Amino acid sequence: MARSVISQLPKAAQRELLEDLNYLNLAEIKSFCKRQSIPYRIAIENAHGERRATREDDRKGVILDRIRHFLKTGEILQETCFGWKVVCFDPLRKELTADDRLFYGQYDKTDRAMIALLESLTAGRFKNGAIARILARRFWSEGKAPTYGEFAAAWLQAVRDHAQPNPEWAFLSDRASKKDTADWKRLRNDKAKVIKILHQIVP
Repeated sequence: MARSVISQLPKAAQRELLEDLNYLNLAEIKSFCKRQSIPYRIAIENAHGERRATREDDRKGVILDRIRHFLKTGEILQETCFGWKVVCFDPLRKELTADDRLFYGQYDKTDRAMIALLESLTAGRFKNGAIARILARRFWSEGKAPTYGEFAAAWLQAVRDHAQPNPEWAFLSDRASKKDTADWKRLRNDKAKVIKILHQIVP
């Protein structure tokens, strides 16, 4: 029966450990995942329900949530998997409209037609950054390939709602919280010692 793997630590130490995971970089995170068989790659599904892993890593926040769940419960969650209805690797058409759908496999930040359309739908505000990628994956995770019009509207709302950096964006989050970041590299290295603690307490 699965159980917490950090239960031997005091509650305060558990909270600190779970928070300090935000300071790990992806190489450190993936190293721990490999040791514990925690998935960190995105998978896609075909029409027959068969899954295969892509070469694309899930975003940092999602992987950290999966690690936290494992540490608190001993359970390993499945990988992010996009269903076949939201996956398409066909080349994008040269002329796109707001009614065309945005599929996984076709989001290409270098495609001028796609970026131009999204800019036109957002009054020139669209940026191909973390918010756009997080939003697209959220749609696909829910089994929906949004139209470009829907995606643009959702992006504008996401930008309005995004008042603070995500916690896993540790440096930006610390700056937004008015923490002293003058010697942030040293702070990051101190916080990242959490990986050594994990290797000591997790089989």
